[in-house]
Amino acid sequence: MKLTPSMQGFILHWGDMGSKWGVSRSVAQVHALLHISPKPMTADEICETLSLARSNVSTALKELQSWEMVKANRQLGDRRDHFHSVRDMFDLVTLVVEGRRQREYLPTINALYDVAKDAESDGTSKDVQDRITDTLHTMQMFDDWYSEVSRIPRGLQKTLLKLGAKITRFIPKSGG
Repeated sequence: MKLTPSMQGFILHWGDMGSKWGVSRSVAQVHALLHISPKPMTADEICETLSLARSNVSTALKELQSWEMVKANRQLGDRRDHFHSVRDMFDLVTLVVEGRRQREYLPTINALYDVAKDAESDGTSKDVQDRITDTLHTMQMFDDWYSEVSRIPRGLQKTLLKLGAKITRFIPKSGG
C-alpha cells in the first residue's frame, strides 16, 4: 500500500498517541494502518508499508487481537491471515472504553472498597476515611452511570451523545 502524506500523518499521530494510551508506538501504528486501510492486510504487507520488523508486527497484531480491536480472516487459496480493524467507530470506541474499564477502573474501585474497609479498623483518621469513601462513592457513581448507559440501545446512546449538555433542558431545575 502506498501511503499519502495524510495517511502517514494519521499513522504517525496515532503512533505518538499510543504511548499516552499505554501501548507501544508500533502497536498503535499497526492499528492506525488497519483502521484506514480499505482492505484487510497480511502481516507482510503491514511490515512493508510501515517499515517495521516482522516480530514487531506479529506482537502488535497479537496484542490488538487480544483487545478484539483487530480480527484475522483467511481468503481462499491463501494460507496467510488477512487482518482488519473493527470498522464501526462506535464499536471501536466501546471496545476501548470497556477494555480500560476492565483493566483500570474496576480494579481501582475494588481496591478502594478494600482500603475503605481496612481504614475502619486500622487507626486511619475519620477525615482520611471520609476522603477514601468519597472517592469510592464518586467513582462507583460514574461506573453505575456507565453501566446503565451501556445497556441503552445504540441509537438512543447516539442521540444522547448528540444532545450533550442540552439534555439539561429535560431535567427539572433544582437549587443544589
